[in-house]
Amino acid sequence: MRAVVQRISQGKVVVEDQVTGAIDKGLLVFLGVTNEDNIQDVKYMAEKIVNLRIFEDDNEKMNLSVIDVEGKILAVSQFTLLGDCRKGRRPNFTEAARPEMADELYKSFIEECQKLGINVETGVFQAHMMVHLINDGPVTILIDSKKTF
Repeated sequence: MRAVVQRISQGKVVVEDQVTGAIDKGLLVFLGVTNEDNIQDVKYMAEKIVNLRIFEDDNEKMNLSVIDVEGKILAVSQFTLLGDCRKGRRPNFTEAARPEMADELYKSFIEECQKLGINVETGVFQAHMMVHLINDGPVTILIDSKKTF
């Protein structure tokens, strides 16, 4: 699994002129699922992201997690994070999971974050989405469940 995590002060997803998910302070998580991912990857990513200390404390140090600041997560499935651009000019998406598997693991990620006490809003799987955000900082972190050490 691969994620782009952004600390945001506002974010929303719009599909066909309808807001499907919106949050204020929290994390926008773009999540890509590979064809090799499983529930262990889901649990690793949820635990890592929910406890990621990228919010500032009173001393302006990044010491607080989304739990600590009582923030939310806006989770957006994004298979294009798995695009391999090493050859040619068109990304190759062969590492991306098939839609059925990706949707199942994306939903499992949301459930794991909720089990950890986080309110999660979402986009719509496989829909054309308009994602609006105000990146706070900016702070953007890349996390890959296959690169744990």
